Amino acid sequence: MKKTKKVMEMLRCNIKALVEFELLFKLLSFLIFTPIFLKSFTLIMKLTGYNYITIENVVSFLINPFTLIMLIILILFMTLYTMFDIATIIVILDSSYQKKRIKVMDAVSISLKKLKRVLSIKNIPLAFLVLFLIPFLSIGISSSFIATIKIPEFIYDFIVNNKVLLCLFIILYIFLVIVLLKWIYSLHYFVLEDLSFKEARKKSKNLSEKNLLKDIISLVLVQLLILLLYLVYIVILILLIILFNKIFGSMTLIKSITSTIIWILLLLSLIIISLLSTPISYAVISVMYYFRKNEKKESIKFIEINERKEKESKKVKVLVIVLSVISIVLGTMFTYGLYKGKYNLNIEYVRTMEVTAHRGASVSYPENTMSAFIGAKEMGADYIELDVQQTKDKEIIVSHDTNLKRVTGVNKEVIDLDYSEIEKLDAGSFFDKKFKGEKIPLLKDVVKWAKENNMRLNIELKPTGKEKDFEKSVVDIINSYDYKDYSVITSQVYSVLENIKKYDKDIETVYVMSLAVGDITELRYADHFSVEASNVNKALINKVHKEGKSLYVWTINTKENIVKMINYNVDNIITDNITLAKETIAKSKRSNLINEYIRIVESIF
Repeated sequence: MKKTKKVMEMLRCNIKALVEFELLFKLLSFLIFTPIFLKSFTLIMKLTGYNYITIENVVSFLINPFTLIMLIILILFMTLYTMFDIATIIVILDSSYQKKRIKVMDAVSISLKKLKRVLSIKNIPLAFLVLFLIPFLSIGISSSFIATIKIPEFIYDFIVNNKVLLCLFIILYIFLVIVLLKWIYSLHYFVLEDLSFKEARKKSKNLSEKNLLKDIISLVLVQLLILLLYLVYIVILILLIILFNKIFGSMTLIKSITSTIIWILLLLSLIIISLLSTPISYAVISVMYYFRKNEKKESIKFIEINERKEKESKKVKVLVIVLSVISIVLGTMFTYGLYKGKYNLNIEYVRTMEVTAHRGASVSYPENTMSAFIGAKEMGADYIELDVQQTKDKEIIVSHDTNLKRVTGVNKEVIDLDYSEIEKLDAGSFFDKKFKGEKIPLLKDVVKWAKENNMRLNIELKPTGKEKDFEKSVVDIINSYDYKDYSVITSQVYSVLENIKKYDKDIETVYVMSLAVGDITELRYADHFSVEASNVNKALINKVHKEGKSLYVWTINTKENIVKMINYNVDNIITDNITLAKETIAKSKRSNLINEYIRIVESIF
């Protein structure tokens, strides 16, 4: 509690400077530096002759010497910009520890002078240390620019579902925490005491010696405690709205005024906490830094700050009061209208986003089997996504893996077996013993069933290079059942789509991409695109839609990501959790923010 109290004191002392700086920093990031970074990356692509980057050409792009040099410069720039944020926060917090108030421009001036030293050869490694440290400091509500970079969902799912990989990942994470967090105070020494990277790293290691575990626990607990306090504050405000609604049930005007004031407080607190998320993290580290220095009787070198007492202008006070009154009056008018039914936030509108069952209902049934496809139909999926391979006798079967060991226990390649051998295998027991005897189906049987049950198909071709007339065989099966209007053929290999289009230009094709950078719409043999979730953004969607094409997104399994894709207005999500996707989309057709918040809190209590 002593450390938590000190963190709060340091934040409170220069709260104005911290909020002003973070607001300035985030505005600069949004309006200037992020666009510059993106434009620079686009320029690199053009200079190296790449209009787009996919998983098929990304390696050749990255090993280009010019690309490597420019990417290193961009990463260094991004890291230095992040360091500027952290260094300025450290300067402001140092003045707070001295119980002195500091102006934003003074703090910025000091941090810029300090950061000049990073450009010397011996100190450049500090920038990359910050790059590696930030993800490990992003606990609780910490939110730096670099920390927002997320692991793609398909990689995350692959790691989580692979126990060996998951264990290795956990071990690696723990190892990095132990190694890297020994240098947690390096930036403090660098900024506050003007030490070189080598000296700062050595001092940090010495300061955290024998206290590393305590420091990690303190870092986590203090941030989680502050986060908990904030959540309690939010819940209390929402409970007050519920209480006032009950007390002043028939007194609409009073109820409107009180609700408006509380909602304004909620909005302001959300803005402030988002601006203070990074300062809170580094306030915790700063407090630990000063505590450890005192424990080791190590002298503390403070930054010289010329404190300027600033009288708040009467005009500023009047402006704040006027804006507050206007906000309350206008907010009350709107809230009053809501209570009187003048405005209707229960807006009903049609969502066109479709749901594709990934390998069928693969959460509840063995993947790529008739049981999974029937289950997907019962759950309300719009499409079924399935994978096809070619057998030795040129039959087209439904299987994701080229090797059958994972789903049947038989360590054989599909291309080396006739279908007469494959149809004898058990493709259900690997999932659950109750599905023992489930067969690997032929594509033609699935297409026949789909036509009888009015189910659209997303058929992904996974070539090994050993197939004969693979694309032609798949197209022929679809055409033999006159089902091309209800099917799309997809692949991660662009040449497959080219072969499909050259054979039958009317078949709809979808290019499956785990990486999508640049103008992918130039890929003319793709009618639509299926992109991994972490690569999807508004600019990409707008570009694809502008060309009259659709965007599929894979693999979306959480409510948060489903809602995100709904807001992005994507055309189709590919998911393992059909029920969650359908329910979330249905719910999104009705939107009532106030009642939703109240409903959540009422359900908790």
